[in-house]
Amino acid sequence: MTQQIPSTEPELAGVRNFRDVGGLPTEDGRRVRHGVLFRSGHLAHVTGEDAAFLTSLGLHTIFDFRNAADQKLEGPDVELPGVRNVNLPLTDPAHGAEFWKMVRDGDLDQLREILGDGKAASRMVTSYRTIIKERTAEHSRVLHALAEDSVPALMHCAAGKDRAGLSIAVTLLAVGVERAAILDDYLKSGAKHRRYKVHRGSAASAYSPEVMELLDPLFDARAEYLTAAFDTIEDTWGGVDTYLEQGLGVAAQTRERLRDRLLD
Repeated sequence: MTQQIPSTEPELAGVRNFRDVGGLPTEDGRRVRHGVLFRSGHLAHVTGEDAAFLTSLGLHTIFDFRNAADQKLEGPDVELPGVRNVNLPLTDPAHGAEFWKMVRDGDLDQLREILGDGKAASRMVTSYRTIIKERTAEHSRVLHALAEDSVPALMHCAAGKDRAGLSIAVTLLAVGVERAAILDDYLKSGAKHRRYKVHRGSAASAYSPEVMELLDPLFDARAEYLTAAFDTIEDTWGGVDTYLEQGLGVAAQTRERLRDRLLD
């Protein structure tokens, strides 16, 4: 039995950016059911109280989209009793390890070089486009699992913004949620209290205003990022239906099962 999630977001001490995506409207007038699809940042620092709350949701599956470098940095998810954990890295095993090392430990000149003059935002746009084009097998697996039996489900990456955000977006597109509603939900991850906490090395230039400005595009949720993903679907497959059918191998009957599981 799935617990009805409270209308206000819970305060989780060790998990950032947690929320239920229930209530979002579809193009045909239905809504995503509450208590079946959740999103968050990583679960490596879950407290006892956090674990009790998450357990109360009756989760079937947790999808962790982090790669090996993320897991080495943050640690593995805290396991919850009776919940299946599925790790589906949406970036290569060590992707960005050197880049993120510079973000954490680099001096100001390094950060200016790799992030300044719009490079940080451009990097994010490229990442979103690449995941949509190259991680079709992983997104196919997620949608088929949800259609089969894997709800209630929680999707997360490190911050719960990019890889989890794209996976949530793909899932919502598959059941016909309005694109504007998908974008609105995505943008919530940009709120200050939801952002991933980057820990700068002790020898680094800490959190000076310039450093924060350089890092901001990496930890912000910007419409241009998700719009780039939507545009990639249009540019590559010509539309959502073809993307789902040909790109992800999701047949019409699978989409109907998804709608039955996820929508009121």
